[in-house]
Amino acid sequence: MAQDDTILTLARLPRGSARSFEITPDAAGRARLADELNLSALRKLRFAGSLLPEGARDWRLEATLGATVVQPCVVTAEPVTTRIDDAVLRRYLADMDEPTGDEVEMPEDDTAEPLPATLDLGQIMAEALALALPLYPRAEGAALDAAVFAPPGVAPLTDEVAKPLAGLAALRDRLTGGNTDDGNA
Repeated sequence: MAQDDTILTLARLPRGSARSFEITPDAAGRARLADELNLSALRKLRFAGSLLPEGARDWRLEATLGATVVQPCVVTAEPVTTRIDDAVLRRYLADMDEPTGDEVEMPEDDTAEPLPATLDLGQIMAEALALALPLYPRAEGAALDAAVFAPPGVAPLTDEVAKPLAGLAALRDRLTGGNTDDGNA
């Protein structure tokens, strides 16, 4: 599907049948998207599905997103390759108002959106990929050890020192012989 074919004017689409699509960006398109999403690489990407009419004016997009992404490990910065295979569902509703104001409540149905005049399938693909990416990719066996910092000559502040109530609980246990039952039921 060419770039121009990824932007659909919904009013011009026939309502009698589904419109199938498949987007597989070339190497340059994948590189641009990898750059936008701060990926080390985007090796494969495919977005395929159908746009189906629903009722008199609504539309439903059902698709699958397949991608192979490379991201730096959050612990070691080593490359982590992840395979993504996700189902994508969006519903475009004519009677849904665009949210306004500073504070907006999330709708109960997070697949529903107001009906736009045009639908950019490439943008939907990019958004679906961004939502599917692992937030904290880790290389196999990578573990984050506790880091302790302090200026020279100062004892570092550790979790044990920062939790004084843990020491009180130990003192209480020693004083009561380990019995914490205070007689209240």
